[in-house]
Amino acid sequence: MAKGFGEAQGEVPDYLGHRERLRERFRSGGANALPDYELLELVLFRSIPRADTKPVAKALISRFGSFAEVIGAAPERLMEVKGVGEAVAQDLKLIQAAGMRLARGEVMNRPLLSSWKAIVDYCRAAMAFETREQFRILFLDKKNQLIADEVQQQGTVDHTPVYTREVIRRALELASTAIILVHNHPSGDPTPSMADIDMTRKIIQAGEKLGVLVHDHIIIGKKDHVSFRSLQLI
Repeated sequence: MAKGFGEAQGEVPDYLGHRERLRERFRSGGANALPDYELLELVLFRSIPRADTKPVAKALISRFGSFAEVIGAAPERLMEVKGVGEAVAQDLKLIQAAGMRLARGEVMNRPLLSSWKAIVDYCRAAMAFETREQFRILFLDKKNQLIADEVQQQGTVDHTPVYTREVIRRALELASTAIILVHNHPSGDPTPSMADIDMTRKIIQAGEKLGVLVHDHIIIGKKDHVSFRSLQLI
């Protein structure tokens, strides 16, 4: 019996072979070779080194819906899932921070109006899965390069107070000649409300008097976005 116990102790856990197979598929085919839950498993390998990460990854995807939504979820909500502690939640938020830093790098030091997809990708990475509305402003210089990116207001699940005077005042402080307004709809539907349209018009009118141009207002949803300019609202 002692021999049998010793053999059991020396057995290689099944999940180790599974991990190596996932790593090989990622090496040979990249992220597109893996569904969301398997890509999440790879991420969790370092956070959970001595256990099977598949159940945790599947539970996270089941709870939040996709890899992106898992990464974008608040730490306290992540930790509601069995197997996710503070260290795992922190590692997942680190992945989000790295993705945002990468997306931000794509919009820095270049004319933003010629990098529209990069702008949208960055704003989606920053805001798409926020559970509360945020009002963000991208401040541009005369060459339409990014001076600053600031969250000016954060509100509730369906409302953010926006003060026209504060928007224009901040643009003047930064010597910004143009701005792009951005906010998210946590409901997922990026369709602008009448309040969104009215607020945008007030900012445009105030900016015109002081030499601050509003290039666009982008609303970010979980799966889509809308541009006021493309809707001919600007």
